[in-house]
Amino acid sequence: MVEENETAIIDKIKMVFDPEIPVNVYDLGLIYDLKMPTENKVDILMTLTSPSCSMAGYIVDSVRDRILELEFITEAEVDLTWDPPWDKILMSEEALFELGFL
Repeated sequence: MVEENETAIIDKIKMVFDPEIPVNVYDLGLIYDLKMPTENKVDILMTLTSPSCSMAGYIVDSVRDRILELEFITEAEVDLTWDPPWDKILMSEEALFELGFL
């Protein structure tokens, strides 16, 4: 059940895109950690491609809002970090291909 729930959460996160990059935030490697301290709470630690991203609040809120769409989630906390800084090495192969790096 835990694996299914995590898969559902990741699927929701994959619906959130950085408005300036045509790849979802999960495949961009922006999600550093996903924890479920209880069966209906999710804690996310994420970053952005740049500390000066003007869409930071929008992206963080979108991740939280998408996760809260799941019936089994009643609480979602999304924390933003800059340590370690994001690097394209964190991107999935799909994202690298989509952006022409492969």
